[in-house]
Amino acid sequence: MVASVARHDTLAAVDLGSNSFHLQIGRVVDGQIYPLDSLREVVRLGAGLTAEKRIDRVTQSLALDTLARFAERLRGFARPAVRAVGTNALRVAKNSPQFLREARAVLGFPIEVISGREEARLIYIGVAHSMPPAQGEKNARRLVVDVGGGSTEFIIGTGLEPQLTESLYMGCVSFSLKYFPEGRIDKGRMKAAELAARQELAGIVHGYRAAGWDEAVGSSGTARSIENILRENEFAAEGITRDGLDKLRTLLLKSEKADPDRIAGLRPNRAPVLPGGVAILTAALDEFGIEVMKVSDGALRHGVLYDLLGRFQHRDMREATVAQFMRRYHVEAQQADRVRALALKIYDALAPGSDREEDADRQLLEWAARLAETGLSIAHAQYHKHSAYVLSNADMPGFSRMEQARLAQLVLAHRGKLSKIQDAGFEGDDWKLVFALRVASLILRSRTDARLPFLRVAADKAGFAIDLPQSWLDDNALSADALEAEAGQWKKVGMKLEVSGLSDKKVSVLKQVR
Repeated sequence: MVASVARHDTLAAVDLGSNSFHLQIGRVVDGQIYPLDSLREVVRLGAGLTAEKRIDRVTQSLALDTLARFAERLRGFARPAVRAVGTNALRVAKNSPQFLREARAVLGFPIEVISGREEARLIYIGVAHSMPPAQGEKNARRLVVDVGGGSTEFIIGTGLEPQLTESLYMGCVSFSLKYFPEGRIDKGRMKAAELAARQELAGIVHGYRAAGWDEAVGSSGTARSIENILRENEFAAEGITRDGLDKLRTLLLKSEKADPDRIAGLRPNRAPVLPGGVAILTAALDEFGIEVMKVSDGALRHGVLYDLLGRFQHRDMREATVAQFMRRYHVEAQQADRVRALALKIYDALAPGSDREEDADRQLLEWAARLAETGLSIAHAQYHKHSAYVLSNADMPGFSRMEQARLAQLVLAHRGKLSKIQDAGFEGDDWKLVFALRVASLILRSRTDARLPFLRVAADKAGFAIDLPQSWLDDNALSADALEAEAGQWKKVGMKLEVSGLSDKKVSVLKQVR
């Protein structure tokens, strides 16, 4: 992994937010990331959601044009050095899969839609790396509030580690559209927006106040915009204060709209979403009892960069999550390691020449092998279905929604009927993962450290082939029968699996060739 850092000393993060799209590029120097370049475009993906929760075509076109400009700046970047994430608008849009296919083609890099809590985790990492420890104390606790376009994240953490994470379905774009149509502001609309925000907050306030914090921090565009307005109007010298926010609220009500010509410090492109942001932040300060909130330059995109750097430096949060799940669900580590080793051996034979450090499919297979028996802690019968259900629905820090769904599908496919995953959208390389995990699990079903037989595998468009010593097949009748049944499963999905027995002489020759 150290070599990977050397190869990718410049990293990039793309944030497809509900209000703005961001591109952040940074150079890695001694474990720190220093900004090189950044681009920001107001797209308002959340505002482009129709009543049927579909992103309209006009907004899609604007988004794709923006990504095309980002792609020009990212030209020459290696795939592992770039991470693109989508947030709330892409979480809720029904036509998100169709848009993402076009978006990936334009950007030239995969785009991950992350969960709300994963967004919160990454936001905290970005803020923590951009600020000194809370009140100068190493163990001080920090509350981070990030009012985004479609969701608002709340995180309590110490140092670089988030401890409480929550994402609520309210944002400056969605609230401005719902409660302040055409930009009109009055007391009734403002009170309705604040009440709705308080109702959203009701489920988390008690737990967060019980946990406590030493300082509160606001992050992202809403907080920075409001801080700038408070400073320009002399409502607060620094940060966001409750008194200053009340004065801004009064000014908005008096102006009856967010007017850049009448409100100093208000940028025209922020004006349409300011009322919703003020309502949410007012409710948050009141409910959490916050008098003063600092404002950070760190945000989601910075957290994405540092999380990406961590993957190169053996600090991959996904690896920590897999280890935690194995402990939580009492997965037998020895058996998981046996299956992992054999599955990777089979996969490597089918994908010669691939860069093992940067092969995302290989990494997914390794995690699937380690988590395949998660469901045994629920029930032995159909345990692979229980495993897949847990992996589909649990919070898995570090994993995107697509990674989590693909991991669950692979685990579901590792035993039982293949027909159940025939419509899962698997492509050629996906079937190699399924094959590797199924064969490894089948051969190792005795759950012992017995010496494995010589094994040769091959793949073509029609399916797969396995060569095993005939003597081993004769001595392991149950495994031989299971492999014959396995061939029947592949046939049912229109693919072949040929199992051949090799003479001892042939095996000896092949071993010498290797």
